[in-house]
Amino acid sequence: MSIGRPVEYSSEQVLDLAMGLFWRKGYEATSLQDLVGAMGLSRSSFYQAFGSKHQLFLTCLERYEEATALDLITRLDGATTGREFIEDTLLWAIEEVIEGADPKGCLVVNTANELAQRDKEVAAQVSRGFDQYRAIFIAAAKRGQEDDSVRSDKEATLVADYLVTSMSGLRTMVKAGTDLEVLRGIVAMVMSAL
Repeated sequence: MSIGRPVEYSSEQVLDLAMGLFWRKGYEATSLQDLVGAMGLSRSSFYQAFGSKHQLFLTCLERYEEATALDLITRLDGATTGREFIEDTLLWAIEEVIEGADPKGCLVVNTANELAQRDKEVAAQVSRGFDQYRAIFIAAAKRGQEDDSVRSDKEATLVADYLVTSMSGLRTMVKAGTDLEVLRGIVAMVMSAL
């Protein structure tokens, strides 16, 4: 009885390669041929490991959301105040422009714009990602209100919703090629509201 060829790749590495491709090109513009080429897999290995392009995309999106949430939590844990975390995060949202990198935006925001209206599974995954980010911003707002670095006359949940919306807008503007000074002005405006 044949047990088949052993898997000769790291699933984390190929997921990161696929995620990068989806992130740069979007779901629709990324073909199966693009994926197997970038991932170094045959079509049969691809289907065996990931099932379908759609399933792979959902896996990549979840991986991106978890990595981003972990990064945000680490930043929050290391921040001196809630306000410091918020400002650092908004500047992080425009970092691609600051560094002169090729602007990809945010995979979650890009996906929300491209697919969420017509794909219920993708919409649910995008919603879970935004819920994670919202929870982190709620914690940051509460911390800022406790350490007096964020105004306490607004509910922390409303502040968090404002910040998620602001960050999403900034990431979209980064991808659209908005000038750095405009982006910095928006960050300053958001911070002045806190």
